[in-house]
Order: sequence, then structure tokens, then C-alpha cells
Amino acid sequence: MTAGWISPRWVPLMVYVVVLAAGLYYAAMGLGGVVPVERVAGFAAAMTALLGVEAADRHWLVRPGPQRIVLALLSVRIGLFVAAAALDPSGDARLLFVLVPFAAYFAFGPAVSLALGGACLAVVVAGFALRVPRWYAQPADVFDVLMFAIGLMLAIAMASIAVAEQAGRVRLEVVLGDLRDSHDQLTAYAAQVAVLSAAAERGRLARDIHDSLGHHLTAVTVQLEKAEAFRHLDAASADRAVADARSAARQALREVRGSVAALRDDEPSAPLPALLAGLVRPTGPGEPRVTVTVTGDEAGLGAAARTVLFRAAQEALTNVRRHSGARRVRVSVTLDDREARLVVADDGRGFDPASPAVTGGLAAREGFGLLGMRERAALAGGHAEVDSRPGAGTTVTVTVPVKAAPVAAVSAAPAPGPAAVGRVRA
Repeated sequence: MTAGWISPRWVPLMVYVVVLAAGLYYAAMGLGGVVPVERVAGFAAAMTALLGVEAADRHWLVRPGPQRIVLALLSVRIGLFVAAAALDPSGDARLLFVLVPFAAYFAFGPAVSLALGGACLAVVVAGFALRVPRWYAQPADVFDVLMFAIGLMLAIAMASIAVAEQAGRVRLEVVLGDLRDSHDQLTAYAAQVAVLSAAAERGRLARDIHDSLGHHLTAVTVQLEKAEAFRHLDAASADRAVADARSAARQALREVRGSVAALRDDEPSAPLPALLAGLVRPTGPGEPRVTVTVTGDEAGLGAAARTVLFRAAQEALTNVRRHSGARRVRVSVTLDDREARLVVADDGRGFDPASPAVTGGLAAREGFGLLGMRERAALAGGHAEVDSRPGAGTTVTVTVPVKAAPVAAVSAAPAPGPAAVGRVRA
């Protein structure tokens, strides 16, 4: 069965059954006089042969095979139609010819179907003209011809509807197949996105741990080593180093709490100068003098861009204190309508970034920090550069768009504060 109506393959069978029943009833009741038994038997044999052909080829109106085979079977059916019509005592077998354009529509299309329908109508009219003188003046004969013509039109229309319905079902199956494929692809893409998101989140957490907690733990270590070194030489300096270590430990705890709050989308609010000022600590023996300058309007600075600037400054200052031996460090941020630029310059010993000793030693120790700095800048749509020469200090430059799109791999930054121009010295 098709959608809401009888399948086309049942139409010929119903027509055969109706014609066979009408012919046998006509002969049994003697409505046309005495009919020879041989004629009735021949008629019944022709109709039985048609039923056998339909039983052997049940799909010819649903999925027609090669046209030469369809044409051969159609020719066999037309021959049986002619035989049945010649032997039918009732004359109703002419109804069989409406199946010719009906079947041709499925295999050869509407043009051939209409042509065969016209040919069948012409054959019927010719038959009346040969057998019935002045048939066109007989109401019953004219009515029979008109009914046959209407039957042809209905058969062609039914075939057209059936073909359109079959084509619609094929298109629907194709669409459903495409939808299944799309669903499978979306499922695979969703799994890939989940994996990539997890990897990005792991990278973000790794950078946050290194840039925040790692920074302060490094400061604690340096101050404790300083306290140990000055314990017997300068008690006041040792006490100050212990106090600084305690302050750095408290700051590390605040950073951990801030990271947890950021993961819960509860971001603290602080202007960029205040965040950078928090990186400056009192100058002591061996500590560089740090100057922080923020120039420009911070109101348009996005959270992702501000995070990149803050973390890059934090990492650069950590490296200066650990490795450079610098006496002065200049941290400057310049903001305009398009981009934000951070420059951290020191007057330390510097290094040759291309030398094997650096790439195999210092770079290996600092690799996670510099790598994280470059990753953050790239994810925010910017870039980071390190310029250094032996004896000439080191300059770290980070440039990002002020409206850098927040990326899952870039850690959440504190919300932007008011416009500021700050200058802090230690």
C-alpha cells in the first residue's frame, strides 16, 4: 500500500477480475443469446493468462525494469487484451485497453502514455465503425465511446499521481538518508568538539596555574632563599624577605580563590592599572625597580585582551626577577581604539635567543611561561615577541586587539574597570 490509496500494481488485477466476472455473468445469464462454450472458454483462458502474467510480474508498475523487457511484456498484454475483447460475450473487455496508457506512463512517461491512449481510443472508434453502421447516431454506442475516453483520462491521471507519489517517496528516502548521514556527522563533530574543548580547558588551566600560582610560589621561594642568605648578615632584610614571602603566599591563595570564582563565572572587577600595580612589590636588596604605566582609555578593553596583558606582564616580571639581574624594569601598556600593546623592558644581562645554550637551557626552564604567553596572545588574535641581546637587556612585547573575542582556551579575566592612566613605582 502507498500513502492513503491503492498501489498501482493492484489496478490491473481489479480490472481483470471485473471484466472476467462481467463476461462470465453475461454468458451464464444468456443476456446476448446463446454463446458457444468454446468462445466463453477462450475468453476465460485469455483472462486467466492475463492474471498469470500479473502474478509473474508483480512489480512492473512499481519498479519497471529495462524498457525492452517492459515493451515485450506490454505487447504480450495487448495481444491478450485483443483476444479477450474478441471473445468477450459482453463486450466489456474493451475496458482492458485503458490499462495500455496506464502502464506506459510508468515505463515511458506521459508523452508515450498520451499517444497510446489516443491510439486505443482510435481503435475502439474504428471497431464501432466497422461493426455498427451509423454508430455515432446510436446513443448507447456514443455513450460507450465517451465512457471509454473518460476511462482513458482517469487511467492516465491515476498513473500520473502514482508516479509523482513514487518519486516523492524516493526523494523522501534520499532526504532521510541524508538526514541520517548528517546526524551521524553531527554526532562525530560533537564528539570532536567535546575532545577539543576538554583539551582547550586543560591548556587554559595549565596556563592559569603557571601564570598565577606558579608566579607567587616562585616569589615565595626567592624571598625565603633571600631570608636564609641574610639571616646572619642582616636580620632586618631577612625579616622583610619573610614578610614578602608571607605576602606572596597570601596573594597565591587569593589567586586560587579568584580562579575558582572565574570557573564559576563569578569574575571580580578591577581596573588594569590596579591589576598591574599588584605585580609590583617593595624594592629590597637584589630587587629591580619596577615602573608601571598605563596610557589610554580602558573602557573599550575586552576581558580576553586584558587577561592576556595581565598574565604576560606577570610572566615577564617573574622571569626578570629570576634570571635577568636587572636593576630597572619598565612595564607600559598603550591602549587605543584598535589594539592594546604591552611592553616589559629591563636593563638586565639579556641573552641571545638563538644561541644553543639558551634554547637548550634557559628556554627549557622558561618554556611553559613563554609558550603560555604566546598561546594566550594568539588565541586572543594577537602576538607576542621577545627581543634580547647579551648585555642589552630584554624586551617583551605583546599586542592584542582591544575587542579580542573570548575563547574557551583563554582564561577568564577580571571585568574591565574605568578609564585609567596610572604610574606606579617601587
